[in-house]
Amino acid sequence: MTKPTALVVGVGAEQGVGAAVSRRFAAEGFHVLVTGRTQAKVDQVVATIRSSGGSAEALVADATQEEQVIALFDHAMAPGEGFDPISVVVSNAGDNRPVPFREVTAELFEAFWRVGCFSGFLVGREAARRMVPLGRGTVIFTGASGSLRGKAQYAQFAAAKAGLRMVAQSMAREFGPQGLHVAHVVVDGGIDGARLKTAIPEIVAARGQDGLLGVDAIAEMYWQIHRQPPSAWTQELDLRPFKEAW
Repeated sequence: MTKPTALVVGVGAEQGVGAAVSRRFAAEGFHVLVTGRTQAKVDQVVATIRSSGGSAEALVADATQEEQVIALFDHAMAPGEGFDPISVVVSNAGDNRPVPFREVTAELFEAFWRVGCFSGFLVGREAARRMVPLGRGTVIFTGASGSLRGKAQYAQFAAAKAGLRMVAQSMAREFGPQGLHVAHVVVDGGIDGARLKTAIPEIVAARGQDGLLGVDAIAEMYWQIHRQPPSAWTQELDLRPFKEAW
């Protein structure tokens, strides 16, 4: 028996969405290609998965670099003996911080776009090239509040995430009828993960229990999207804490 394979791109800290999604699919018997820019971080996520009896491999790649994404998918389609070509791809790369609009340089705006939108295009394009001919598979993009609205000091982030949403919609309309399930998840609210706890710990404390999005809860929804029957596919899903104003 061979294991199905999932590719998760944009994995950082162990208490983050990418790592949680990797653990969730590994728990279901997938071989997970845990991909991020920092070797130590992806190694830690893989070690945790293996310690629980799961199967995972650490890969280092920058999702904004076309040649690295192409090489990543070359490997994902032939991940080794005992593993099937990828049937799930998660595009999770992103960056988020406020910058006053008049202080946004052209270079900064482009950098946000490359991480938040262009990387998703590269991952999505390669997923479609490899998976559509197989007539099956799931591609999930991690979106944000900025996918739907631009807040003050977040123009650079919102522009990138809104663009990513359109990439996901266009892919879904083109490839859904060919068997590829493309979904976009709007993560609306603060995430109870390493980034927020390190940068703004007082916000985490103030929100209280279930006041922030739990990374494992988000990962569970990604798994449920993959499990949906073709007669009732989700293209876009909003996730927010019950306390979040929207």
